[in-house]
Amino acid sequence: MLKNTVYLALFATTLSMTTSAQTTYLPTGTEDYNLLDRLETRSGELSPDLFLSVKPVSRKYMVRFLEKQQENQELSLSNLDRYNIRHAISVSGEWAKDENGAIDSKRPWFNNRLYKKQPDLVYVKTKDFFLSANPVLTASGIHEINNPDGMLFTSNRGLEARGWICKKLGFYTYFTDNQEQAPSYVADWVDTFRAVPGADFFTRHGNTYDYLLAKGYLDFSVIKEHINITFGYDKNNYGDGMRSLFLSDFGANYAFLRLNTRIWKLNYQNLYMELTPQLTNSINQQLPHKYATMHYLSVNATKWLNLGLFEGVIFHRVNRYEFGYMVPIILYRQVERALGSPDNVVLGINAKALAAKHLQFYGQLFLDEFTSKELAAGDGYWANKFGIQFGGKYFDAFGVNNLDVQGEINMVRPFTYAHFDSIANYTHYNQPLAHPLGASFAEITGIVRYQPVRNLYLSLKGMYYEKGADTASSNFGNNIFKDYDTRTPAIDGDVSHGYDLISGVKTKCALVSLNGSYELKENLFIDLGFTHRTYSGTAATTSTSYIQAGIRLNFVKRDYNFY
Repeated sequence: MLKNTVYLALFATTLSMTTSAQTTYLPTGTEDYNLLDRLETRSGELSPDLFLSVKPVSRKYMVRFLEKQQENQELSLSNLDRYNIRHAISVSGEWAKDENGAIDSKRPWFNNRLYKKQPDLVYVKTKDFFLSANPVLTASGIHEINNPDGMLFTSNRGLEARGWICKKLGFYTYFTDNQEQAPSYVADWVDTFRAVPGADFFTRHGNTYDYLLAKGYLDFSVIKEHINITFGYDKNNYGDGMRSLFLSDFGANYAFLRLNTRIWKLNYQNLYMELTPQLTNSINQQLPHKYATMHYLSVNATKWLNLGLFEGVIFHRVNRYEFGYMVPIILYRQVERALGSPDNVVLGINAKALAAKHLQFYGQLFLDEFTSKELAAGDGYWANKFGIQFGGKYFDAFGVNNLDVQGEINMVRPFTYAHFDSIANYTHYNQPLAHPLGASFAEITGIVRYQPVRNLYLSLKGMYYEKGADTASSNFGNNIFKDYDTRTPAIDGDVSHGYDLISGVKTKCALVSLNGSYELKENLFIDLGFTHRTYSGTAATTSTSYIQAGIRLNFVKRDYNFY
């Protein structure tokens, strides 16, 4: 980050030398988030330890919550739930009450030097130092029907490590070297946006994408149990759904400084980010930067209702961070006006409600820009830019233990997330910061998760969406990278009105995916899945079917069901 942000981090580091209670975080996308979500809902009461709409979640608070659920006599847990709790605590065992929650290995390697604990290849624990280090390895193949490239292969190799020093400084690092061959429709997406989903710089050799993936952070506490500061390079996520209209973990990693304040029934987060505007993939040149600051306040208003308020601004300054946007508690719209700079300010409301100890309802309202008079007129005013999400979850559905069902609807109007300044749009490294479909779409998606026995995880996912498509010469508001001042008239030369939810060339997509994963040992999975996708719109209808199989160690399964 730039000087102001670095100085703030160094100042906080100095303060942290007098306290403790740092933490490390559960990586986004891991299976344990489903466990936390179902246990909180099944308990019937929101936990002050979790605040699951703000991710990543602290491992320390995760373990604290799980240990409470183990002792909760009013919570009816299945044997699988209790097994999953023990498993999750073991993976983050350094945060257990005795700081030794990781399960001992039955057969450690090399005289107890390696795999002394089940989850960790290297495990070092002393009074003042903790280290967990593990290899990251995958090998997977895809057989895509009617693809002339035949079999597609992907491999990832790297290292993951986390720990703490003197219980004052937490650290995490992750690095992989990746060679990826993706299904044809994903390759089309890469060609269109010049980006590999979730990655930054890449090179292409035929149908193979070659890239490095690195992330890491330092975490320390300013006020024990209340304020943590994290300085790193990773992703963040706001929301309770499969998608987020605020900030998702879909795109590339970015540099950030995060201040998280937890007190009473409140969790307040400040996020300062250094981003990269859209660019032509190239090397050996200094890339430009843009910046973002976000606030997210999460409140457990009652024991069953959580409300969240979101505010963000994306802006560009040459070689500096706008100091006015670094104030932890402020309205960015007023700052933007006071600065006389039309930066991209956005707002949002998030809500989650628990019901009957089996149901959860959630939603988001994202406001980019709108005029109430024009909204009431209902004539498709272009600057009424907003998105809406509705979703629900049903845990132990229909009385079947460990059968969980989730459904979600997302709708985003044209030109939402876009900006007249191509740098200030809601993107990073040629990828959306929020929903991967961009804007001008309506989507319904759902997933059924079932764990019939220990170590076997089954899922059935479906998705259907309709969206408008922008061609090279038109701009109806779907492509959020385009300058909204170049919009194409919707009706009779009017560039202000007539834009429906889905404007431009209407495209449709339906996708269904069935997957199974079996855990051979801690964090070592065998995966097998089948996906079918049908797409129609700008060209002839196309259908894609593929079978995917692989093995992965300490790696979150790659999901191509985003588009």
